[in-house]
Amino acid sequence: MNTDAVTEPVATAASGVARPTVAVLDYGSGNVHSVLRGLEHAGAAVSLTADAEQVLAADGLVVPGVGAYGSVMRALAASGGTRWIGRRVAGGRPVLGICVGHQVLFDAGVEHGERTEGMGEWPGVVEQLPADVLPHMGWSTVRPPEDSVLFRGVEDERFYFVHSYAVLDWEFDQTIAAMRPPQVTWAHHGADFVAAVENGPLSATQFHPEKSGEAGLRLLRNWVETL
Repeated sequence: MNTDAVTEPVATAASGVARPTVAVLDYGSGNVHSVLRGLEHAGAAVSLTADAEQVLAADGLVVPGVGAYGSVMRALAASGGTRWIGRRVAGGRPVLGICVGHQVLFDAGVEHGERTEGMGEWPGVVEQLPADVLPHMGWSTVRPPEDSVLFRGVEDERFYFVHSYAVLDWEFDQTIAAMRPPQVTWAHHGADFVAAVENGPLSATQFHPEKSGEAGLRLLRNWVETL
């Protein structure tokens, strides 16, 4: 791990009120500085870390991700990230996935004919969008459920997407759900696709909230306030 990239968490805000601690998982996913800054603006005490103790102890864990599904999944597994994410979710400890960090939470991803098994937290396969123009790059509206916590106050705003792959079909068997079924937010580019999921302690967005201006910062603040 590049220790120069670590932002040490700050225990209290200027008001003296303790801030929630958020660990951003450092597994080599690329530039995460905008994620760190966005979470800090949202009121969290943030650290970029690959240390198991910090990852498991933080109030919230953010899993960023850029690049190919298969390479991200392999890097997560090699770093111990998949195990730590699973332990946090099993213990009801909040996790937020972003972009490919959202995608790997599903059953599998298929890119260039290669199928890679994902974490299987949610049903669905990440596949190429059936759109004339790829990647889907730019600002798009989303369709969140009425009682969404993540999108509270930004239901009608646009968010920034950069991707060519997404989950197009959601089939969740509510008859076997022990708790409230996940809340799914949709967007459209060539076809409808899953733009975000809220599922108890586990949430994720296909778009980049840290690059989505004031709307994205509000969404991050909504998540931090649940910690």
